[in-house]
Amino acid sequence: MKVLEDIRVLDLTHAVFGPFCCFVLGGFGAEVIKIEPPWGSLGRIRPTGMVHGASTSFYSVHLNKKGMAIDLKHPDGVAIFKELVKVSDVVVQNFSPGTMERLGIGYDVLKELNPGIIYAALSGFGQTGPYSPRGSFAPIAEAMSGHTRETGDRVDPDGPPISMSGAIGDVGPAMWAAVSILAALRYRDKTGKGQMIDVAQADCMATFNSVSIMTYTMLGMTRTELRQKYPDMIRGFGGIMKVKDGWIHIAGSRVRAIENLKNKLGVDSVTTEMVREIVSEMTRDEAVDYMVEIGAPVAPIYSVKETVKDPHLIARDMFVEVEHPKAGTITAVNFPVKLSETPGGVWRASPILGQHNREILRDLLSYPEAEIDRLESEGVIITEKVD
Repeated sequence: MKVLEDIRVLDLTHAVFGPFCCFVLGGFGAEVIKIEPPWGSLGRIRPTGMVHGASTSFYSVHLNKKGMAIDLKHPDGVAIFKELVKVSDVVVQNFSPGTMERLGIGYDVLKELNPGIIYAALSGFGQTGPYSPRGSFAPIAEAMSGHTRETGDRVDPDGPPISMSGAIGDVGPAMWAAVSILAALRYRDKTGKGQMIDVAQADCMATFNSVSIMTYTMLGMTRTELRQKYPDMIRGFGGIMKVKDGWIHIAGSRVRAIENLKNKLGVDSVTTEMVREIVSEMTRDEAVDYMVEIGAPVAPIYSVKETVKDPHLIARDMFVEVEHPKAGTITAVNFPVKLSETPGGVWRASPILGQHNREILRDLLSYPEAEIDRLESEGVIITEKVD
């Protein structure tokens, strides 16, 4: 059993923020229908990393989804979408505020078609507020929420800000969006009512930086200023350290680890500089084993080339092979959470453009084959061909 197997999601999103939210829902078993314009969504094209006409980013965030390509600026395309809304549970979009309303398919219209519809509007700055019209991507939300400045401060308080890796400003808010959709589904279970969800990247990233923000609001200092003013408050040892053949990261604030290292070295206190000197004479594997032995949290600092070969991640089934119509067998990152009764997973590769047009129109909406042929011939729907 898949916990969301009775839930259908219409995914009108692009880039990473919205698609990753819908990927999470698909991993729990929801039927996610990715709806793109006939020319393909923004995330298909990137300056680098293109494989068979789509970016590697697109392959990663559209796993477990079916694909349709519909012209929502055409009356027949809007009609198709409205029919889909009637038989769906969730709509997720991350257009600029006002776009769905201009297309004639805003929340006020959709809830009349389906009062139980859950409508998630994802954007950089939300549907209200002075910055609402502004565009945004992950680095914008990271910068506004203080993360970019603090990442630079951890390297050099007097140096420049440093952008975060991994599009955290997209995937972090995406998780908030997915959790909120699940909460709205639970509310609908109780009341039968749908609702609108307004998810802003900037809001979510501020929440992810809540410790730093509350440090300032309560103490009047940033965390960097706090560390500088009270250096003795930091106990233990740790940080990124150079070893003979690479780097490791140690989080040595565990009391047990501190005491074990003092006993091992026969000293009354240990410092980060002392540990740096010790591990500098070791290989990465030796340093990791040394820290594991004393009970200090530690990890080798990998490139992704090494991440995909890590025996622990492999043992946890974190990489899975799926079949793609054009790219063939591809290795994807698996669903990460292990549920004993309703396991999630990755079962389907990202769709090619319009891959499931005919299946959905025919089997779900009962469109006659002749009508589907007309829609295709007039460009209302587009189906990418497989060579």
